[in-house]
Amino acid sequence: MIETGSEHEAEGEAAARRLLELLSAGASSEELARVPADSATRQLAMHIRRTLDAHSRREAELTALFDTASDLARLRDLDAVLRSIVRRARMLLRADVSYLTLNDHSDDGSTYMRVTDGSASAIFQQLRLGAGEGLGGLVAQTKRPYATRDYPNDERFVHTGPIDRAVNDEGLIAILGVPLSLGERVIGVLFASERRPRSFSPDEVALLSSFADHAAIAIDNARLIEESAAALAELGAANATIKAHHESLARAQEAHDRLTELVLGGADVAEVAEAVASMLGGDIVVRDAEATELGRSGAARPRMSARALNRALSASRSAGKAIAEGDAWVCAVMAGPELLGSITLTGRPDLDDADRRLFERASVVTALLLLLRRSAAEAEDKVRGELMADLLNAPERDPATLLDRGRRLGVDLTAPHVVLTLHADGVSRARLASLAARRAVLAGVYSEQVVMLAEATDPGELARKTAAELKALLGCPVTVGAVGPAAGPADLAKAYEESVRCVRALLALGRAGHGAAPPDLGFVGLVLSDRTDVASFVRNTLGPVLDYDAARGTELLRTLRAYFACGGNLTRAKDELHVHVNTVAQRLDRIASLLGADWQQPDRALELQLALRLHTLSG
Repeated sequence: MIETGSEHEAEGEAAARRLLELLSAGASSEELARVPADSATRQLAMHIRRTLDAHSRREAELTALFDTASDLARLRDLDAVLRSIVRRARMLLRADVSYLTLNDHSDDGSTYMRVTDGSASAIFQQLRLGAGEGLGGLVAQTKRPYATRDYPNDERFVHTGPIDRAVNDEGLIAILGVPLSLGERVIGVLFASERRPRSFSPDEVALLSSFADHAAIAIDNARLIEESAAALAELGAANATIKAHHESLARAQEAHDRLTELVLGGADVAEVAEAVASMLGGDIVVRDAEATELGRSGAARPRMSARALNRALSASRSAGKAIAEGDAWVCAVMAGPELLGSITLTGRPDLDDADRRLFERASVVTALLLLLRRSAAEAEDKVRGELMADLLNAPERDPATLLDRGRRLGVDLTAPHVVLTLHADGVSRARLASLAARRAVLAGVYSEQVVMLAEATDPGELARKTAAELKALLGCPVTVGAVGPAAGPADLAKAYEESVRCVRALLALGRAGHGAAPPDLGFVGLVLSDRTDVASFVRNTLGPVLDYDAARGTELLRTLRAYFACGGNLTRAKDELHVHVNTVAQRLDRIASLLGADWQQPDRALELQLALRLHTLSG
């Protein structure tokens, strides 16, 4: 029996529906592969499955990081803290072996193995590294993370006999090491390693670096508590000082726990800023890496210039601690080597050591919050980008579904929107789309173009404003073509195609870095536009002359038509008009005053002649 086309389509829809049901139920890739469906549908389902798995894995990593930070904050014994650190590091990165070295107190800059997890080699467990030797020695010396896929054959590191023998005895191949830093001082190195080649991703480096920041604080807390206990036992006379020291530590620990609980509880940046402000008795402002304000405590705005903020932030990054700038304090918010933003404290010009360290710890918690926000934002941007792609690629396929997806994202695709296409050389599309998203209800990358939807009534004005704002932010020309307003998937897709042609026309006309709508391009826009408006073009081109003739009963339009018809020859034009040549000259002077002195330039003259012809044809 021959299967009809409708039956084949029904089977395809059933298979697609079955794949969606399995995805909703959390089915594995193997279960999806067993569904009889066409290759493209199955590959799309597998891609969605992988994307969901990646999001779940990222969420699990961040949750594990937060749980680990809370666990470490509750530990007091140094050995217990160190064992917990290496065990949790191994779990976070799913590594074969994790270990931790601490810097020696001697002046030679060496570092020694302190704790391992998953190690089987006695030689490796007793290893000592000189300053700058091996991967760990380089991390301790430079205060920067390093990773290698194949350490035995990596020539970036200083290989020594003892180090290579220990690494070979343990069978390690891939190694990632990040510094354990307290302010500008590196106290040790935290490692995750594999017995096979493995490329550690930037996200894994950032994850272990953030964990190392918490680990360093936990080690510092444990050390300080041990030192305080020893001092209490040895110096009874210093009981009051030690008690105050313990109270300071307890306060710092309580503050750290409180801030961590806020982050774990889903607090936003403003809530964290309020909590830090109440602990320190000042005003707090949190900014991102581009100095955009994310949250603040109170209404008072810190009085600090952008230059002063940048100077203090640079010093904080270099020193790894909070820096005083005038009456304010600034601390860089870091995730390993990556700058995530800054936190500023005002109203406390005299900050003692305990409060300064509390302020610095607040920056670590803020880093965790910003990492979580970025992960969530990346997931949302991906969903919005997929909606943009589907909207512009196949708007007629299932418009109802597109409208529903838009509503779930807070975008009413049935309402009028202006469609803008953006072009900038030397800037990544992801970066351009990220900035565009802040100015649009929907933005994304489609067909190698950055596209955004915005609520506006004047596309030309919006295009010019957007081009100017993005140029100021990026420091390079941004060309913007805008069309609309348009409503509904089909019209929005058509508007996008027209906006692309508008951008190409701007570039071809040598107007890179400008923003415009098709009507702003004169007759070029008239040719490019799918919604040709002859009357508007004629009015925009000849309006002053038409109005002058209508108000005074003159014949400037007829004179202009005769002048062009006679090839710009005044003698022939005066015969055509049956007037004196001086009259023609006077009328042309009046036309110049109405249209501008450049009305006879080739491009302008072409537009005028086209408008005259269209005016004649339209009656």
